Amino acid sequence: MQPSHTVENYLKTIFQAQIALANPEGLVAMGQLASALHVVPGTATTMVKALADSGLAQYEPYAGVRLTAAGEKLAALVLRRHRLIELFLVKVMGMSWTEVHEEAEQLEHAVSDRLIERIDDMLGRPATDPHGDPIPGPEGTVPTPAYESLLTCALDASLTVSRVTDQDREFLEFAERHDLRPGDSVCVEERDAAGDSVRLRGPNDRRITIGARAASKVLVRAATAFLACVVLAGTALAQATSPTAPPDDSFRITDNSFLVEEAFNQERGVFQNIFSATRAGGHWGETFTQEWPAPSITHQLSYTLAWLDTGDRTGVGDVLLNYRYQLMEEGPGRPAMSPRVSLILPSGRARDGLGSGSAGLQFNLPVSKRVGDIYWTGNAGLTWLPRAAGYFDGVGGPVIERLQTTSPFVAGSAIYRVQPMLHLMLEAVVASNDSVIPGGTGRETAYTVSPGFRRGWDIGDRQIVAGAAAPITWSGGEHDTALFLYFSYELPFKR
Repeated sequence: MQPSHTVENYLKTIFQAQIALANPEGLVAMGQLASALHVVPGTATTMVKALADSGLAQYEPYAGVRLTAAGEKLAALVLRRHRLIELFLVKVMGMSWTEVHEEAEQLEHAVSDRLIERIDDMLGRPATDPHGDPIPGPEGTVPTPAYESLLTCALDASLTVSRVTDQDREFLEFAERHDLRPGDSVCVEERDAAGDSVRLRGPNDRRITIGARAASKVLVRAATAFLACVVLAGTALAQATSPTAPPDDSFRITDNSFLVEEAFNQERGVFQNIFSATRAGGHWGETFTQEWPAPSITHQLSYTLAWLDTGDRTGVGDVLLNYRYQLMEEGPGRPAMSPRVSLILPSGRARDGLGSGSAGLQFNLPVSKRVGDIYWTGNAGLTWLPRAAGYFDGVGGPVIERLQTTSPFVAGSAIYRVQPMLHLMLEAVVASNDSVIPGGTGRETAYTVSPGFRRGWDIGDRQIVAGAAAPITWSGGEHDTALFLYFSYELPFKR
């Protein structure tokens, strides 16, 4: 049976008060709860006792209340509905961010979980609502990013407003008038403790002074000057090339990079098929990867198959079995991060140059963060083979040597959003490749720069992405230009 509207309101209010506590294990005072819900303390106490009897809360007389794990999950799902509805009303219905809180308070109790999931999917699985508040996941997990406020942040630093904590319409209108909405740039120039005021510099060097209490409600994160310049340049280019384009600032394609892995797992109920082909040195090589949530976005399983052409031989390459953990989802002031570990199976013939001849492991740590119209991604990892094979001609015939090899790599990419589903890409990889040579191992460093693009199409609840790139690799004093082709087909496996 679904909880009543009153129960949901109590759970949500207690949960939000818990998050704000200085002591993460502390109790929410009954007077604070009653004040937040606009009821007398006796009424709040009666309801809290009922929540405790239902196993949703722990109540300590004369001390306070705290939700159980079951209560926290229910509260997080109510909060998820509320914040997704707010974003839907702003993005789709065109309402002001100052007026959607009250509407969402009513609608959060009426919508079904199925409708909420459709809204989440349509909005592109957003991380935050219009006020910068993190949107809980479908499993009831709530990101808790760390922020500073305008009252505590560094002076004379370039900052970006990430979150406005007061949902009161009057305060939101105040924030809007003073260019303090999420995404706005600001710099704190001076704090006057005696006057309880904070002097700010906003866009176009606009100077404003606000009270200390208001400053404490505006949360910010640092923004580097370089990234700020990139965002401004991208915005100017977009305005110059498409002055009448609709105000859609979404990235409708993610997790579709070519050489540099992005930090986004597959969402629940959706799997992805990825085909790629590379032509280098007059020969083609192909890979196929299939990614599955297990069962949600937190855990992802995948496998990668390869077909290689060395010029003398063609055949299957080594197989990779991959596990990726969504350690962190992207939010205000926080990148997405998803470490991956892969088991390498020696299915390719090492004698023919189609494989390593050894089981092994590959580790990779992708980190992705959007800044304006650009997604930045960085990777670092290594490939470890305990018994890599090398085949050589000996006096008495072929000789095989098996040695341990370790090949680290670092990579980075910048993906520019021309349109929500058309992106320009620039990827770079530096790989220090260790290989077996006669008498030991040898190391050679390869530098790759790869300009390209990707284009996507939504067809019902499916998505197709195609793209191409021209990787240029320098190694051993020589360079080679290749052609890279990409195709992805993403679709639901359950509804």
